[in-house]
Parts: sequence; C-alpha cells; structure tokens
Amino acid sequence: MTVAQWSVAQGSVAQWSVVRWSHCAAITWLLLVTAGTSLAASMDDLLRAYPDALAGFNGVDLIWRDDKSMAEQLRHGSILDQLRLAYPAGGMLLPAPQQDPGRVRNRAFFDKMYGDCRRGQVTPRLVPVVWLPRTWGHVVSITSVNGVDRQLAAISRELDELPAAAKKYLYPPGGTYVCRHVADTGQTSMHGWGAAIDINPGFADYWRWHRPAGDAGTYVNRIPLEIVGVFERHGFIWGGNWGHFDTMHFEYRPELLDFGMEKQRTH
Repeated sequence: MTVAQWSVAQGSVAQWSVVRWSHCAAITWLLLVTAGTSLAASMDDLLRAYPDALAGFNGVDLIWRDDKSMAEQLRHGSILDQLRLAYPAGGMLLPAPQQDPGRVRNRAFFDKMYGDCRRGQVTPRLVPVVWLPRTWGHVVSITSVNGVDRQLAAISRELDELPAAAKKYLYPPGGTYVCRHVADTGQTSMHGWGAAIDINPGFADYWRWHRPAGDAGTYVNRIPLEIVGVFERHGFIWGGNWGHFDTMHFEYRPELLDFGMEKQRTH
C-alpha cells in the first residue's frame, strides 16, 4: 500500500484542530472499507485509546482536542498501516512471530500526540515514576500524556508483588526516554516520545543478535509471560511479539490491545 498523504486544515472547529486526509487518502480508506479489507484495529479503537488527545473521526478527518495543526505529512507508515496487524494479547504467536504488530508507527501522529523530541517538545511532559518501589526504588522518566505515567506506576506496583525469581528480569531497567531512531528503520522510537520502557537488558534478546547472515533472526525469549500480561493489562505492547523481536521492550499502544482483548473474549 502506498503511504497516505495528509494536508492540514488551518484554524479550528469548536477549538478543535482538524487534520484532513488528502483526496487520495480518503479514496483509499473507502476502497479498503468497501472491499472488506480487515484492519487489526479500527479508528474507534484509536479514539478510545487516546481520548485526551483525539475528539473524533468523521470518516475523513481526525479531530484533535487542541487548536494546533500537524506540521508535517506522513513520511513512513500510514495510520492504516499502523492499525493493520492484530497484536496477540495474552501471549505470543507460536512457534514464533512472523509479523511486527505495533512496530509501524506513524511519526506525524505520535509527534502530534507527544511532541517532537528533536524540538525539545517531549521533555517538558516527562514525569518521574518510581520503578519497583519496594525492590529497586529508583526513578525513571515517562510521559504524562494520555496518563502513561499512571499506567506505568500501576505496572510497577503490580510487578513489585511478583516473586524475586521473576523480578530479576525487571531491574535495573534499560531505559525509558531517549530521543533516538530505531536502528533498522530510521523511524522515531517510542522511547523518543517518552512512552516506552526497556526492562533488564541482562535478560534481553534482540533479533539482530540472533540472526544468521541474511536472516531476520532466530526467535529467542527469556521474559516470563506473566510479566508481559501485567504490561498488557495497562496498555503496553511487548516487543517479544514481533518477528523483529526486542524482548526487553514495552511501549504504550492501547489501541492495539483493545482489539486483542475483544478478540480473546469472542473466542
């Protein structure tokens, strides 16, 4: 699928900014719907996931709750690409994941949501969260946008109740906010928006560390799924569910988990 282009509507409607799809993108959306092409998540999932930032979708426009405009067009994955793959909440795909659900991130969308770290827009929204207060007790920085900090604090408290044998995978963490790109794609990392955490790198497995020449990497994971489940209940997806796996990585992507939980309840 070709990358959809967006144009920006100037001004506001009832103090909401309207980000308009181009005519081409609107046609693409209609063709996808009428052809019965299924998406892993819907625009409704997107709206439910980010209610503080998004006010609605009228079939053509994403309506934001502020009066600022989005400053750039799509450069990489589109919003539709971002929603296309189903995330396997509650476990991982066996024998090994073949796709990367959630690894496609639309930079324009998340820059609008969390700010552009290269312009210093993310750090003013970072707040401290004590990671494993009874076990490790050090502070990590995470965005306050969408209540990500509250979700991470709840995760931290819940994980702190696990046995010591499980908690060894959690600390010291590998990091939260850092303004950087993903090495193999050049896209902004979710760490660059302050909405991700890497747990203990000492137990991490990464696809590039396990790949024979020309291969995507032999899947390896040591992270207990009970840890993954805690993160998922609070809106974070796991990099261990990617074909290009990164098992220490968790990022806030509730729009994908809403869909995954619905699928689980209906099967």
